Amino acid sequence: MAILEKLTQKEEEVMRVLWTLDKAFVKDIKTKLKADYHYNTVSTIIRNLEDKQYVGHQAFGNTHQYFPLVAQEDYQREVLSQTTQKFFKGSYKDLVSFFAKEEKISQKDLEDILKIIKTQ
Repeated sequence: MAILEKLTQKEEEVMRVLWTLDKAFVKDIKTKLKADYHYNTVSTIIRNLEDKQYVGHQAFGNTHQYFPLVAQEDYQREVLSQTTQKFFKGSYKDLVSFFAKEEKISQKDLEDILKIIKTQ
């Protein structure tokens, strides 16, 4: 898989809505966004996502129905990988240790992770 271009916070917000809806028109996306963006703002964000090859569309006359070209799991994997590389020198062990030290992950969570690892 090619390295995905980083998304802005607004682009990520639009993608989360589109991943949930699977296919949507701008007006559908706009109504699901937490912030009250203007229609033209949402439209511009979607066009930027098309330029970054995250979103495709199907034309219906003058309107377009948009759909994700990048799966949410692929984006999550890429962002986590980049973050781990940037802040933890690529060490997932250091990443998990960080969350444990910050008390963001419980012993039960860690035990569940170990069970997953053992079954792989």
